[in-house]
Amino acid sequence: MDLVLWRHAQAHDAEPGCDDLSRPLTSKGEGQAARVAKWLDRQLPDSTRVLVSPARRAEQTARALGRKFKFRDELAPEASADDALAFIKWTTENGPPHKGAVLLVGHQPMFGQIAARLLGVAEAACDMRKGAVWWLRSRHHNEVVQVSLLTVISPDLI
Repeated sequence: MDLVLWRHAQAHDAEPGCDDLSRPLTSKGEGQAARVAKWLDRQLPDSTRVLVSPARRAEQTARALGRKFKFRDELAPEASADDALAFIKWTTENGPPHKGAVLLVGHQPMFGQIAARLLGVAEAACDMRKGAVWWLRSRHHNEVVQVSLLTVISPDLI
C-alpha cells in the first residue's frame, strides 16, 4: 500500500476567539496547494482514496486536487497518529490490510508522528513543511513489514 501524507498548505494564523477549524488558506497557501495538486494528480493512481481533515485549510488544500474526497474526524487537528492509523487499519506489526493508495490531507504534528512511527525514526526527524507531501510505501518481505520513503515534495521545489 502507498500512504501519501499531504500537509495542508499555508493558512492564516488563528485570530483570538476564532475557531481553529475555520482558518482558511492564505493566497500563498492557495498557490502551494495548486502546485502540489498538479504534481500529485500526475502521480496518484486513479483509484486513490482521498481522506481529509474537517479543517477548512485541509479542505481547501484537497479541493485543489480536483478529486472526490471524504472528511474524517480521525484527521482533525486534535486527533492523534494512533487515531489515523487505526482508521486506515495500519498496524506497525502487520502493516496495512489492503493494497492501493491512500492520500491523507491533514496536519502536523500528526503526519510527522505517523511517518516517524512507520519509518522507525525519531519524531523530530519528520517535521513536515506546510504544503509538503511525504509518500510512503509498505511491502511484506520475509514476513516482515517494510516501509520506505519514496519521495518528499515541498511546494517550493515544484
